[in-house]
Amino acid sequence: REIAALPQKPDIAMPILVGGFVFAADLVRALSKEGVDLAVEMLWLRSYGDKRVASAVSMIAGPSEQIAGHHVLVIDGVLDAGRTIKKAVSLIEAAGAASVRVVVALDKQRADAVANADHVGFVIGNDFVIGYGMDDAGHYRTLPYIGRAG
Repeated sequence: REIAALPQKPDIAMPILVGGFVFAADLVRALSKEGVDLAVEMLWLRSYGDKRVASAVSMIAGPSEQIAGHHVLVIDGVLDAGRTIKKAVSLIEAAGAASVRVVVALDKQRADAVANADHVGFVIGNDFVIGYGMDDAGHYRTLPYIGRAG
């Protein structure tokens, strides 16, 4: 409802693959029920690989020229150090988006984060989380809940 009430509503949802895809699917359906129907374009970035510590962010698939002039809502599962969100926003702005807002399911709210989210589902601690699209070296992504990895 917070996003649907914005004076300048987004018109393109841009989930960050792979960790944001489950949350994005639920969010775009919820926004549609609130009268905000979004086009969807995926952004595929990788920062964890098979480790629990983020490395350099690499782009697998970036934004297309279709987003130029549009209001983009970046969607991701968790905001940790913020490097992935920072890269996503930079790429989208470089592609000519009119505006960029960020929504995450979970925000660790680290003091050293290099990016912030405009909208947050839940604030969590610094635990490594799995499920609901988020993984541990490719495992547990399909769990229907969010859990702390052991």
